[in-house]
Amino acid sequence: MLSRVHEGSSSLATLRSSFGSLVSNSIAVYPDTELVELEGSHSSVFRIKLSILLVFIFTCNVSFGQTDSTTTDTSANNSREFYTNGPDVKKLKDAQYVLTTDQKKKRQWFIGGVNVIGYGGSLIILNNAWYKDYAKTSFHTFSDSKEWLQVDKVGHVWAAYNAGKATSAMWQWAGMSHKKAVWIGGLSSMTYLTAIEFLDAHSAKWGWSWSDIGANFIGSGLFMGQEFLWTEQRIQFKFSFHTKNYSEPILEQRADNLFGKSWYERMLKDYNAQTYWLSINLKSFLPESKLPAWLNVSVGYGADGMYGGFENKWIDQSGNEVTRFDIPRKRQFYLAPDIDFTKIKTNKKWLKTAFTFLNAFKCPAPALMMDSKGKMKAYAIYF
Repeated sequence: MLSRVHEGSSSLATLRSSFGSLVSNSIAVYPDTELVELEGSHSSVFRIKLSILLVFIFTCNVSFGQTDSTTTDTSANNSREFYTNGPDVKKLKDAQYVLTTDQKKKRQWFIGGVNVIGYGGSLIILNNAWYKDYAKTSFHTFSDSKEWLQVDKVGHVWAAYNAGKATSAMWQWAGMSHKKAVWIGGLSSMTYLTAIEFLDAHSAKWGWSWSDIGANFIGSGLFMGQEFLWTEQRIQFKFSFHTKNYSEPILEQRADNLFGKSWYERMLKDYNAQTYWLSINLKSFLPESKLPAWLNVSVGYGADGMYGGFENKWIDQSGNEVTRFDIPRKRQFYLAPDIDFTKIKTNKKWLKTAFTFLNAFKCPAPALMMDSKGKMKAYAIYF
C-alpha cells in the first residue's frame, strides 16, 4: 500500500467528538508528488483507523469496561455476592453479570447494535471519506514490512489488543460467558481491521499488507491467549507518547509536513515519539510475594531518526530534494516501572472507569533506554 502524507488527524481535544467529525478532520491531503507517494504504506490510513479505535475503546471502557464490586445473583433470587478480588477468577468472570433471560436478551441486542454501528459505521465512514476518491483495482498486495522500523506495525498490535479487550468486556456485560465473550471480542477486532485491509487491497493507491494482517493477529492473540491461559491480562499492552523537539529548522519543517503541528496530530502520526509497552503485573506471577498488586514492570519499543517511511529522503517546499542519510534511524528499547490501574482498590465507579481507560496507556515513570547503536540513556520521567 502506497501512502500519502496528509494534514490533520483525529481531533482528540474533546471526547464528545462524533465519529463523523473525527474522520472529516483527519483527511486533508497534500498534493501528489512522486517522492511523497513513496514515503509510507499504510501509515496514513492506519492513523485514521487508530483515531476511530481510540474513540471506540474509550466508549467501551466508559460504558462496559469496569464491573461493579459485587454482583447479586438475581436469577436465583438470593443474595450471593461475587467479589472482584476473589481467588477464583474464572468463576468470577462467568458470574460477574448474573442476569435473567430477559435481561440478557435486551443487553445482547443492545451490544449487537453498538457493534454494528461502531464497527460497521466506521467502515462506511472510512470508505466514503478516504477510499472513494481513489481508483479501484483488483485485489493486490504491497510489502510495507520495512517501513518506520515497524513502529506502525506495533501500533496495529496495540489497536487489535485493546479493541478486542474492550469488545469482550461489552459482551460480558451483556451476560455472555467469559469464554464466548473472549472469542467474540478477539475475533471481531481482528475481523474489523482485516476488513480495512480489503479496502486497501482494492484501491490502486495501496494494497493488502500481510505484515498488517500479522500484526492484527498478534494483537488479538495476545488478548485471547492470556484470557484462555490465565483468565486475566497479566501482560497489558500499552501506549505512550512524548512531544519531540526537532533540532534543526529543516527537520522541524519536515516533521510539521509529515506529522502535523498540533499535539494530537503528533500523538497519532509521529513515529519518532511513540512508544509501545508490554507491562507485566508482578503480583500475578508471584502471588505469594508481598509486592503491591498494582506494581508492573514494563519493556518498551520505539524508534527515532525517521523522516520518511523507508529512508530519510524527501522533497522540500521549494521543490528541492533533501537527503539526510547522516541521521541514523535507530530502534529504541526501554525498561521502566508501571502501574496496573485496575488493581487499585476503590469503591468509586467513576474512578474505576477512569482506571480502566488509563490502563491502555503507560504511566509516566523513570526509564532506561538502549538503542540499536549501543547508546544507553536514563530518564528521570519518560512519557
